[in-house]
Amino acid sequence: MLATLGMAVIPAVCHAGNTQGMEIAKERKARDTGWGDSIADMTMLLSNAQGESSTRKMRIKTLEVVDDGDKGLTIFDEPRDVQGTAFLNFAHTTKPDDQWLYLPALKRVKRIASRNKSGPFMGSEFAYEDLSSFELEKYEFTYLGDETVASQDAFKVKQIPTDAYSGYTKQLVWVDKAHYRPLKIEFYDRKDSLLKTLNFDDYEQYSGKYWRAHQMTMTNHQTGKSTVLTTHKLTFNNGLDEGDFNKASLKRAK
Repeated sequence: MLATLGMAVIPAVCHAGNTQGMEIAKERKARDTGWGDSIADMTMLLSNAQGESSTRKMRIKTLEVVDDGDKGLTIFDEPRDVQGTAFLNFAHTTKPDDQWLYLPALKRVKRIASRNKSGPFMGSEFAYEDLSSFELEKYEFTYLGDETVASQDAFKVKQIPTDAYSGYTKQLVWVDKAHYRPLKIEFYDRKDSLLKTLNFDDYEQYSGKYWRAHQMTMTNHQTGKSTVLTTHKLTFNNGLDEGDFNKASLKRAK
């Protein structure tokens, strides 16, 4: 009888956990809709295990897309060896993202294949798949409990990627209860070992609604390398449209 009761309880608990996990994810998504477009001036600080570092200056243009993933265009301005390099990302909800990289030295646009999206972006600790917009259809969610992160009460949620080519078996996400902002994400590799941790800091609110972390630190626990993305300027409602996000715009990106 106890064994039968136990078997009956387990599916109910799992189902409840998945339901609550999805509800948290839905609220997180709902609180970050309606912003239209944005342009960010940023720096990327690359550091290795020996403490050596290099800095890159970049701009990221983003367009919110209704009923699909967002579009993004990343342009590198400095140093000279990466100047003019541009990355175009069309995120999707139910199919693999479309991604292209323009390399000015070769004067050609390279398409990033779905099976290669777990690779490093421009030598950083961010993978190509990390650059996609947060979409509910990309994951299966399970609520794991409540924890405190950086003195903030947070939900702990497990995300399992639905993409067969994802480089991750799972992600653990801590979302603050006050504003449903991600505070920390742990990424587990295909061997289910902890690979990287992404920390979100220095949040600022825009238009009285939208929160953006002005510093994001990705630490690779297996190599000792890290990448810090720092936002210096961020503007919304810049009048961007679909025409600013196509393969032709990669070569003329300025």
